[in-house]
Amino acid sequence: MILYPAIDIRGGQAVRLLEGDYDRETIYDADPVDAARRWADEGAEFLHVVDLDGAKAGEPQNLDAIERIATAVDCPIQVGGGLRDDESVRAVLENAGAKRAVIGTAALRDPDFLQTMVNAYTDRIVVSVDTRDGKVALSGWTESSDVEAVDVIAELGRRGVARFLCTAIEVDGTMEGPAIDQLGEIAATTTAGVIASGGVGTLDHLKSLSSSASDLDGVIVGRALYEQRFTVAEAIAALRS
Repeated sequence: MILYPAIDIRGGQAVRLLEGDYDRETIYDADPVDAARRWADEGAEFLHVVDLDGAKAGEPQNLDAIERIATAVDCPIQVGGGLRDDESVRAVLENAGAKRAVIGTAALRDPDFLQTMVNAYTDRIVVSVDTRDGKVALSGWTESSDVEAVDVIAELGRRGVARFLCTAIEVDGTMEGPAIDQLGEIAATTTAGVIASGGVGTLDHLKSLSSSASDLDGVIVGRALYEQRFTVAEAIAALRS
C-alpha cells in the first residue's frame, strides 16, 4: 500500500480543510513546494496535490505551483481539482508535469469526456469519488446527491477506469479515523485500484487500513503529517508492517 502525502493548494498556499469546508481552513506552508520537498525528503514515493481553488472554480487555478512541485521533487505526483475538460487534463499531465490526473465531478457528469480521457491516458487517469454518508458529493464537495458511491465505482470500473480515489468527507481532516467499513465495501466492488482518503490521525489507523481493507492500493494522509503526529517514514512502515 502506497502512502500519498497530501498537498492541498488554496490561494497559493498549502492548507487543509476540515470536513471539506472552505470556511474551516488551516494554513501550513506559505509555499506548497516547501511541503512537497519535506515529504519527499522523508521518503515519500508519490504525492497527492489538490488545487482547491480549481475544484471550486471548475478549472485549474494553481498550475504554476503544481509545475514547481513537479520540478522540485523526484517522486511522481497526482493532481486533482477542477479538471473538467480536455484542455485542463492536458495542462496538468503534459505541461505541469503530473504523472496522474484526478478527475472528479466531470467523470460523473460527462461520461463521454471521461471515456476520451481514459482512452487517451489509460492508467494515468484517476477518478475521484467523494462521499458523504456513502452518497456521492460533487463540485468540490459543495453539492450532495442521492447516488450510492459503490454503484458508481462498480459501473466506472466496468467501463475501464483503472484507479479510484475515495474520500469520506465526514471524516476528512478530523484525524478521528478512516471510514474503514465503507472503504472495504468499495474496494470489494471493483478490480480497479482504490486509494483511500480521510480521517487518518495515528499509525494505528494506518495499520487498521492495511489489515482490514487490504484490497486498497494506497492512502492519502494530510493533517496528521502536517501536525507531526508521525513521519512519512513511520507511516510507510506502518502500512507495510
